[in-house]
Amino acid sequence: MKRLVAAGLLALASTWAFGQAEEVAHPDPVVEQRLKDLAEELRCLVCQNQTIADSTAPLALDLRNQIRAQVAQGRTDDEIRAYMVARYGDFVLYRPPLKATTVMLWLGPVALLLVGAGVFWSVVRKRAAKPEGAPSPGRRAEIEALLDEREIRPK
Repeated sequence: MKRLVAAGLLALASTWAFGQAEEVAHPDPVVEQRLKDLAEELRCLVCQNQTIADSTAPLALDLRNQIRAQVAQGRTDDEIRAYMVARYGDFVLYRPPLKATTVMLWLGPVALLLVGAGVFWSVVRKRAAKPEGAPSPGRRAEIEALLDEREIRPK
């Protein structure tokens, strides 16, 4: 029972600490510029299409602090990107590499554009093939029969 209470308190404390995360102030402008450049290349995982540099989500704040800590450890930008990809997948990159798992990210918009152009061309071609205003012979006979029934045909 004591372990269960201790585990619950630990979970509560970690949740509170995660919600209370703050941006780490770092006076070194070189580190901050590297952080900004890397943060502009990485996607916030909980926001709608924002970089972690633009996001105010607690996760984005945590990721910025992780980048800052890795810069302080002397890691290169490529090593930091590789760490983020290993942890969160290619989705974290705003410009994911072209490979089998990301080919639809690169070719999907082009494919949608081609399909849309094909549908547009098909509709325009069908409309151009139809004569405007003149009813088909079968429809014309139907219209004449209706006019004859009502005796409203002009003389």
